[in-house]
Amino acid sequence: ALIDGSSKQVEVTVLEDLRQYTSNIPDTEIEVSYPELFSMKAPIEVELFGYDLEDMKIASTLVVAAIQSIPGIVDVQSSVLKGNPEVQIIYDRQRLSQLNIDLKTVAELVRNKIQGQIPTEFQKRDRQVDIMVRLEENDRMGLDDLKSIIINPRSEVPIPLSSIATLRVREGPNEIRHLDQQRGAIISANVNGIDLSEASLLIEDALLRLELPPGFDYDVTGQAAEMKHSIDSLMFALALALFLVYIVMASKFESLIHPLIILFTVPLAIIGVVIALFFGGWSINILVFIGLIMLAGIVVNNAIVLVDYMNNLRRGGMEKMVAVKTAALARFRPILMTTMTTVLGLIPMALGLGEGSEIRVPLAITVISGLTTSTFLTLIVIPSVYLLVDSKKIEVGS
Repeated sequence: ALIDGSSKQVEVTVLEDLRQYTSNIPDTEIEVSYPELFSMKAPIEVELFGYDLEDMKIASTLVVAAIQSIPGIVDVQSSVLKGNPEVQIIYDRQRLSQLNIDLKTVAELVRNKIQGQIPTEFQKRDRQVDIMVRLEENDRMGLDDLKSIIINPRSEVPIPLSSIATLRVREGPNEIRHLDQQRGAIISANVNGIDLSEASLLIEDALLRLELPPGFDYDVTGQAAEMKHSIDSLMFALALALFLVYIVMASKFESLIHPLIILFTVPLAIIGVVIALFFGGWSINILVFIGLIMLAGIVVNNAIVLVDYMNNLRRGGMEKMVAVKTAALARFRPILMTTMTTVLGLIPMALGLGEGSEIRVPLAITVISGLTTSTFLTLIVIPSVYLLVDSKKIEVGS
């Protein structure tokens, strides 16, 4: 069937139909994953830490139930799955000590008789075939057969395995996963209708109310944690870029005031970015931050040209107000030409032509909107700030 609407709405509708259709199929496991740029994790992941495997199943069930009860979180899955039945041998250490039998020796003997041992190889021309020695299949088929295994074949009095160990059939673990050198499990989920930040807060609030078994702890990770770490790193990069730009301008202008005036163009650019992202429906992501870091070095160029020309006119003996008006009129054309060449060069990227365009569009939109807004506001705000802040007299002819 054809679904009207945007591609995002089509995706949401199809996934919801698939979830409803597959929810009634017994013994079926369905996994829905979203490929994300720069990430290999699910949108939401809860890492559960603990040692006891039985308690791990209980804790995992509690966490899954708590997450499933949160609206907007779907496709909740746990790495703790149902295991296969296995025979567990629990040795009586006190009985072994009374019989003067080494536990390691008995365990290796039982393992070799059941699993087998390769004492030598059979060589046939250029082939080497392993020779495995173990009990016949009929002697290791059932629990009673295993209990009758003799653990001291070379002794006069045979001792069966049942006299020094307890054998029981239990469900073994599907896997034993280690996270940060600890036994752990991962509960993953997708989001539907809410953002990652909100989902993380809701999950942390729900998990705080849980009573997990003693010795168990959890950590909310996934793309939400990666996003927070990436944004923190990009914020530091943006601050460092602004600092370096300020240092370079301060050394060239030989002033601490003029670089601050020029840096007013950065918040002017952010105004345009916020407006463009709001009306375009884009969210703040890594590429938007990369565009902001680029703008930190691009938008100051127009203000540098403007302020430098104002200073040159004042060095020639012109009054400050007249110098500001003259510089704004004289530098309007080159500033406009510089901005237009950059904006027009980014338009093909912003149009999103070709496959994978969703990666490039936010970056182009960020630079175009920020540069356009800062250019027009620079011609108004920077002269005004210059008149208000710069009270220093510039020597004529210097």
